[in-house]
Amino acid sequence: MALTADEVELIRSSFRRISRVSEQAADRFYGILFSRAPETRILFTTDLERQGAMLMSKLAVIVSELHNTHTLAPMLEGLALRHVAYGVKREHYPLAGTALLEAFSDMLGEDFTPEAKAAWEKAYTELADLMTSTAYVR
Repeated sequence: MALTADEVELIRSSFRRISRVSEQAADRFYGILFSRAPETRILFTTDLERQGAMLMSKLAVIVSELHNTHTLAPMLEGLALRHVAYGVKREHYPLAGTALLEAFSDMLGEDFTPEAKAAWEKAYTELADLMTSTAYVR
């Protein structure tokens, strides 16, 4: 992954703050996602509280392994393939990324600095590209 050490630290630092309000952050994420892309609601068949806990748990693993693509890549590839089975489409990835960053911005306010947002955007784009290239072979 082409993140700098400073970008990784910005992501980890902001995620530590998000993890303190993880349930609210997950709720905000789903609220934004479903308001912007209502068709995605049917993709979530489990309890949203449980789904939110899984989301935040998976993000914690990703954030902790940003420096270790050898560990991260196989996990993300498997996750991408499971997402296909759930009905997730390639075009859902940018929607989820936008919702995630907006939720983080809402939760952190001015602590979600432009630099932190840019680091998250870069990481999300790289990870989503890896996942979609695995899941949606052209």
